[in-house]
Amino acid sequence: MPRLILASTSPYRREILARLGVPFEAVAPVCDETPLAGESAADTANRLAVLKAQSLVSRFPDALVIGSDQVALLDGQQLGKPHTVENAHAMLAAMRGRSVVFHTALCVLNAATGRQQTVVDTTTVTLRPYTDAQISRYLAQEPDALHCAGAAKSEGLGGALIARIDSIDPNALIGLPLFALITLLAQEGVEIL
Repeated sequence: MPRLILASTSPYRREILARLGVPFEAVAPVCDETPLAGESAADTANRLAVLKAQSLVSRFPDALVIGSDQVALLDGQQLGKPHTVENAHAMLAAMRGRSVVFHTALCVLNAATGRQQTVVDTTTVTLRPYTDAQISRYLAQEPDALHCAGAAKSEGLGGALIARIDSIDPNALIGLPLFALITLLAQEGVEIL
């Protein structure tokens, strides 16, 4: 089996990849995550997933490097990671009672051959009509939400904010499209089962 490198510091992506039971290393990518002017959310997520993978190719020249990125979209505006409680509160207030589309991109880059495969998974999340006080309580209890696109961390207490999730792969919303990853790895000769 080729060496697998996950270009991510996300504990959520590491946890999802670990479910496959294959050995891998998680390494911090070097990547400016600023969206480009006029770039769609899906294109931003895809570009960043590719850049993350490409940033590690020279360090791991015979590995399969896995990059992933997620961008949330509301009313044509991209929502990234809020990083502060104030930004998270504003994002969650804007999303309440509405549907948000999450674009989660995946790149599997074969450093030895240069072959690059990409997929963008789309998940629609409909949020409940929660109050400002509920947002504050949620953020006080889920500090990791500051590091999630849109601040709605579905796998934790954020589930209380969500009314519905429409998705092909529930793992994608958490940060790594696992079903697509299995397919892309198989195309590189890595069979999971």
